[in-house]
Amino acid sequence: MRYVIIGAGPAGVVAAETIRHEDPVAEIMLIGAEDAPPYSRMAIPYLLSGRINEGGTHLRKDHHHYRDLGIHTRHAHVRQVDTSNRMLTLEGGEQVAYDRLLIATGSHPVLPRIPGNDLPGVQNCWTLEDARQIAERAQPGSRVVLVGAGFVACVIIKSLLDRGVQLTILLGGSGRMVRSMMDEHAGYLIRRWCEKERGIRIVSGARTVRYQDDVEVVFDDGSTLTADLVIVASGVRTNTDFLGGSGIEIDTGIKVDEHMQTSVADVFAAGDVAQGRNLSTGGWDVHAIQPTAVEHGRIAALNMVGKRVRHQGSLAMNVLDTAGLISCSYGLWQGKEGGQTALFLDESSYRYLRLEFFDNRLVGINCVGMTEHTGCARGLIQSATPLGDWEAVLVRDPVRLKEAYVACTRARNG
Repeated sequence: MRYVIIGAGPAGVVAAETIRHEDPVAEIMLIGAEDAPPYSRMAIPYLLSGRINEGGTHLRKDHHHYRDLGIHTRHAHVRQVDTSNRMLTLEGGEQVAYDRLLIATGSHPVLPRIPGNDLPGVQNCWTLEDARQIAERAQPGSRVVLVGAGFVACVIIKSLLDRGVQLTILLGGSGRMVRSMMDEHAGYLIRRWCEKERGIRIVSGARTVRYQDDVEVVFDDGSTLTADLVIVASGVRTNTDFLGGSGIEIDTGIKVDEHMQTSVADVFAAGDVAQGRNLSTGGWDVHAIQPTAVEHGRIAALNMVGKRVRHQGSLAMNVLDTAGLISCSYGLWQGKEGGQTALFLDESSYRYLRLEFFDNRLVGINCVGMTEHTGCARGLIQSATPLGDWEAVLVRDPVRLKEAYVACTRARNG
């Protein structure tokens, strides 16, 4: 049996290791597009801050790990997938046959269509090579402009400050930070923290129309902002372009069933590229976080070797350190129609807690500066534990969440 895995991130690596554990004699090929050992993108901020070297980003620290497991690693770009003949075509024309295929190609950053975004001083922050380019320009005192304030942008703020740069953040028209995971109260607290406590300049309301020279940001009102480096972190898109003509169904990501199989037999998908089951809604979404990628990879691999293992669904969750202020969102943090909401806000201390309830269960949380509650919230949401009378207590006083967790889990466990 020949297993081929496209994508050498967490999903692909865990899948290869799981297959080897289940099938000691199978042929396994792990194809990665980057000329680097399999690594974690989530480690890039630590690399930029100098807390680790490039080796610290590697998913497995033993240089001989894959060789010792008999996993053949390749650095190559896959140009086409022919599912009828079970054949991949690599750039350069080489063909690779497979019996079972896993697609774990993740996502890529999206650059807005702005003139000048290909200038040397305009940079993504997604790959190890991106990190090298950023480190070269982001020297102490350098003027760095960060475009966007989503999850990826906020993750690297502390790393940039650690490098001693003068940081400016450009926001969209709403002026809100981390819109994909934080409500208006939480986003406001994160912005205020960056401005008041960390001395970051934030510009909102102005639209960038072009980059010029090396490198100047030009806004629609004619004003400009000069920088040594512009980092664009304004969104990502799944890596599926190479699947045209393959017959594999794609929506926001590759559509999979509860066994992580695609619409084509013996072809599976996992990680950021897969549109898997959402535990909270029962629907199908792309959850671009490493824990989900790892779980996807494990379950896909077990099904690839013939074990019928169902994916129960992943919890939409994000934990974010924005320059030292910790925030999180789990589950249906925006609420569910017919449910209840409980709020706690201490603006002066950058503390915020929003709980969302439905059908006597906790279904979502938004939290800033109150990390003591996150584990309890995650446990209650994932287990769908009935709250009983504790729902009314928490609506009145959300900070009693830990008490509720202990009482409700004891009652559930008898």
